[in-house]
Amino acid sequence: MSGPPLAPGTRPVPGYEILGHLARTGWLDVYDAWSEERDCRCVIKVVRPDRRGEEGLAERLLREGRWLRDLCHPHLVRGYDTFASPEPLVVLETLTGETLAHLVHRLRRRPAAADVALLGVQLCSAVHYLHGRGLLHLDLKPSNVVVDRGHAKLLDLSVARPPGPAPAGLGTCCYRAPEQAREGPLTAAADVWGVGVTLYEVACGSVPFDCASSDGTDTGGRHPRAEEGVPPIGSRRRLPAALAAAVDACLRTRPAARPTVAELTAALKGSLPD
Repeated sequence: MSGPPLAPGTRPVPGYEILGHLARTGWLDVYDAWSEERDCRCVIKVVRPDRRGEEGLAERLLREGRWLRDLCHPHLVRGYDTFASPEPLVVLETLTGETLAHLVHRLRRRPAAADVALLGVQLCSAVHYLHGRGLLHLDLKPSNVVVDRGHAKLLDLSVARPPGPAPAGLGTCCYRAPEQAREGPLTAAADVWGVGVTLYEVACGSVPFDCASSDGTDTGGRHPRAEEGVPPIGSRRRLPAALAAAVDACLRTRPAARPTVAELTAALKGSLPD
C-alpha cells in the first residue's frame, strides 16, 4: 500500500519546500512546491513511495528531467532541476491554464475550427523540435497538453525515446498509434498519429473509437477499427475541408501513408483563416 504524500513544509531537497500535493499517478507523486533560488512556485515529481524499489522507474524519471532541463521550446514544459538522491526527484515549471482533457469536457460548445488548427500547429512545432533532437514523444494526448489563453504546452517525456525498435504498448490506450501496440520500429509517424487523435478529440469531444472490447476489457490500444481505418472526422463534425483532410491523414493505419510533421504543419496553417 502506498504511503501518505509529503506534508506541506517538507523540504525534499535543499532549496525546495512542498506547498501541497497535486496528484498521484500510477507511479508518481506530483507536488506544488516553492523554489527559493527562483523565488517562485514550481512542480516536483517523485516516484511514489510504494514503487521506489521497482527497476527502471527512477532512471525513467531522471531521464525525463534531464531532457526537459536541456530542452527549450515555447510549446514544451521547462525542466529546472533533477536530483538523484536522497530520492529521485524532478523540478518543472508551474504552468497556468488547464489541460486539454479538462477543457474538452468543460466547454459546452466544441472549439472553433480555427482554434483546433492553431492547436495543431503548436503541437507540431513542439514535436518538430523533439524530433530534431532525436526524440519521439509517443504519448500525445489531451491530458499531456496544457493550454493558457490559446498557448499550448506539451508535457511528459516519460515514455519518450529515439526512433527505432521499441517494446509493444508504449503510450496510452486510445491514443497510441497502431504500430505502438506492436513490437517493432517506431518513427516520427507515431507522433503524427498522436497529434491527429488529439485534434480529433478536441474537435469532436471524444476519441474516434472505443478502446475497450465488447466485454469491457482493455485491448491494449489495438482496436479493430484502428487497424482497419479510423472513421473520418467528417462523420462526427462538420469542419473546413482542409482541416478535416489534415486530421484524417494523421490517422491512416500505415505509418508511411501519414504526412510528415512539416506537411501536417503546412496543411494546418493552410486551413487557418487569412
